[in-house]
Amino acid sequence: MAEIKVTVARVVTAEPTAVIEALGDYKGIRAETWPETITDYEVLEGGTGAGTRIRYKLHATRSRVRTVEAVVSAPEPDRTLVEADQNSTLRTVWTVQPVSSGTTRVSVETSWAGASGVGGFFERTFAPIGIRKLYNGVLDKLTPRLTPSA
Repeated sequence: MAEIKVTVARVVTAEPTAVIEALGDYKGIRAETWPETITDYEVLEGGTGAGTRIRYKLHATRSRVRTVEAVVSAPEPDRTLVEADQNSTLRTVWTVQPVSSGTTRVSVETSWAGASGVGGFFERTFAPIGIRKLYNGVLDKLTPRLTPSA
C-alpha cells in the first residue's frame, strides 16, 4: 500500500490566530463549512480545538461512503490542527502560516494508506480529485467568514 497525499492551500485575508480559531470551531464555523460530500456531521466530544471528536460520512461516490470518526489534536496550538480517523489511516492536517500583516496561508493535507492493485490505481487517480474538491469547498465557505468587515 502506498501513501496517498492531497494538499490544498490558499492565502486568506485574516490573521493566523483568527484562521486557526475558525478551523478549530467544530460546533460552529466548521459545522457550517462542509460541502455536500459530507453528511451526518456531529461533534461527539468537545467542540473547540484539541480533544474534539467528530464523526461524519464522507461520500467518495454515490455508492462509496466512508464513516470517519476523528480525534483532533493540536501539536502546535497556534499553527496546526490534526484530525486523525480512529477507524483508518486517514489523517488531515490543517496548517496556518503568516504571509504578511493581515494575511495567512492556510493549507490542508489529507493522507491515507491507499489500496494496492487495480483498486489502488483508481483510488490514486480519482480520490485526490474528490478530496481537493472537498477542501476547496470548505475553504470557499470559510474564507468569507474570515474577511474583516469594511
